Amino acid sequence: MKVIYITEQGSVVRKTSRRLVVSKEERTLAEIPAIGLDGIVIFGNIQMTSQAMGFLLDSGIHVSFLSSKGKYKGTLIPAQSKNVLLRIAQYERYLDEEFQRQHASVLVEAKIRNGRGLIKRYSRNYPELEFDDEISGLDSALKKLEAKPEVPVLLGIEGQATATYFRAFGKMFRKEMDFSVRSRRPPKDPVNALLSFGYTLVTNETFSLLLAIGFDPYIGYLHQIDYGRPSLALDMVEEFRHPIVDRFTLYLVNNRIISGEDFFENEERGFFLKPEALKRYFEQYEKRMNEVFQNQFTGEKVSYRSLFRQQAYKLSKTIQARVPYTPYRIE
Repeated sequence: MKVIYITEQGSVVRKTSRRLVVSKEERTLAEIPAIGLDGIVIFGNIQMTSQAMGFLLDSGIHVSFLSSKGKYKGTLIPAQSKNVLLRIAQYERYLDEEFQRQHASVLVEAKIRNGRGLIKRYSRNYPELEFDDEISGLDSALKKLEAKPEVPVLLGIEGQATATYFRAFGKMFRKEMDFSVRSRRPPKDPVNALLSFGYTLVTNETFSLLLAIGFDPYIGYLHQIDYGRPSLALDMVEEFRHPIVDRFTLYLVNNRIISGEDFFENEERGFFLKPEALKRYFEQYEKRMNEVFQNQFTGEKVSYRSLFRQQAYKLSKTIQARVPYTPYRIE
C-alpha cells in the first residue's frame, strides 16, 4: 500500500494524463503516478483541482485532509461500498448488549496486554529500569476484566490501566525529550504531540479502510456513539496504539530522528512539528507502516498496513458470523 503526503503550503494538485502533478508558483514539485497509489494525505493550505478530485474518485483513491497543525478534517472517498448486509449486521450487533460487552472487553484486554508487552520488551533491553509497580498495576487491571463488566466499567478500567502504562512509558526516553503524563487537547510537550499525531494518522487509515470494506465507522462497541465521533475506527485503533504508535514515537526520539528543536509551541494549541521535521516524520512513518515483520503469534510475515486490513476483515467476520475477534497482540 502506498500513501503520499503533500505538505508544501500554497501548492496545487492537478491531473495530467494518469498522473498527479504538485506545483507551486509555476514550479513542479512532484509528479505522482496513479498506479499503485492507495491514498493521499493533504496537510494544510493545499488546493486540489476538480479534475484531480474526479480522477482520484474514479481511481478508488482516498484523499484525507488534515489542518496544518495535524487535526483531521475529513476524507474524500469513492462511492460507499455496496456491502449493505455488513452494515445491517453491524447495527444489529450494536443493539445486542451482550455482543457489545464481550467485544469491548476483548479490545480493552488487548490494549492492556499490549501495553504490558511493550513494557516487558523494553525492560529486557534495559534491566536497570524498574517497572514492577506498573506491571503489577496492569496485572490488577487484567484481573478485573475477568468479571466481564459492562462497558462503562470497562472504560474506567481501561482509563486507570492507561494512566499506569504511561507512567512506565515516561521512563523509556533516553534523550533530551521526556514525558510525564498524557495530555491531548492541547499536547503540552513534544512527546505528547508526537503521540497525538501518530494516533490521528492511524485512526485516519483505519477510518478509510472501514469505509472501503462497507462498515459504518461511526457505530462502535467500546467507544460510544457521539456526534461526529468515528467510534468504530477508534475501537479498532486501540489494539494498535502501544505496539505501533508508541513504539514508533520512542524510536524517533531515542534515535534523535526527531528532537526538541523540531517543534514550535503555540500557547493555546500546544506543540507542533516544524515543516522540515514534518517531512522527516512522514518519511519514517511510511517506512514503518510498510516494513515487513513476522507476527509472533501467527508466524505470518506482514506489514502494519496489511495488518490493519487483516484485522478489519476479522472484524467483519466477527460481526456477520459472530466468530470471536482476535486482536493483534505483542508480548
